[in-house]
Amino acid sequence: MNESAHQDLQTLRDLLRYTVSQFNAAGLAFGHGSDNAWDEAVYLLLHTLHLPLDTLDPFLDARVLPDERLQYLKLIRRRITERLPAAYLTGEAWLQGRRFAVDQRVIVPLSPIAELLTHNLAPWVADPADIELVLDLCTGSGCLAIFAALAFNNAQVDAVDASEHALEVANKNIRQYGLDGRITTHRSDMFDQLPNCEYNLIVCNPPYVNNHSMEALPPEYRHEPTMALAGGQDGMDLIRKLLRDAPDFLASDGMLVLEIGNEYEHFLAAFPRLDPVWLTTESTDNQILLLTREQLAS
Repeated sequence: MNESAHQDLQTLRDLLRYTVSQFNAAGLAFGHGSDNAWDEAVYLLLHTLHLPLDTLDPFLDARVLPDERLQYLKLIRRRITERLPAAYLTGEAWLQGRRFAVDQRVIVPLSPIAELLTHNLAPWVADPADIELVLDLCTGSGCLAIFAALAFNNAQVDAVDASEHALEVANKNIRQYGLDGRITTHRSDMFDQLPNCEYNLIVCNPPYVNNHSMEALPPEYRHEPTMALAGGQDGMDLIRKLLRDAPDFLASDGMLVLEIGNEYEHFLAAFPRLDPVWLTTESTDNQILLLTREQLAS
């Protein structure tokens, strides 16, 4: 569409209709905060216009200024031509109603473990005050470490990642939430560079995408750090290491909460003798599991 035709896009309603048509025609993949063209178009437009992200209807027929329209259409063009996830275009991602700074040094925060932490891991944690030491392995943007610190007011949280670049983003988010006194970041390949410690809780959203699925990922996902996604032939490479070493870093009554995404069958094949508790969230089944130290040690 040429510039003169763009001038016919005068209201938010016009721009949204146009964007959905363009997104659908381009065959974009969604899943980084929204799962359809309409929701993503609404988010990008409200973000660009500095309007409340949860308030669209009163503004639908409001006219946009030429500079606003130009800025928005440039953003849409990048979404289509570069296939960048929306979060990388805006520099932010929203999870459980909380904002996190993101860029291409980290995967886009999506983990449903965040939902469980907003409910203090009830009923598996009887008293949140009893949680004093938490480890977030593969912390990425630091979002789960932050949710853990907010859920367990007495806890000190260690946020660990093998990527120095990811930890730079994590530290930014930790400071944004004023939690730098309670969350400490560590660069470590899983447990390898960590001092001995007995954590009450370990949470982990590791790289778990199997090789076949990695090869089939849409372009949007290929902008995310490969090391934060790829889990080897069956997706279980780092998970094997995690389950082997975790007992040495858990208190006697400690527990591990682990996300495995869509690798349920591969997990069962790799660990047939384990009998975890499978935790359900609003959007997931058989993607998050809980294991006690006793189960892991046996």
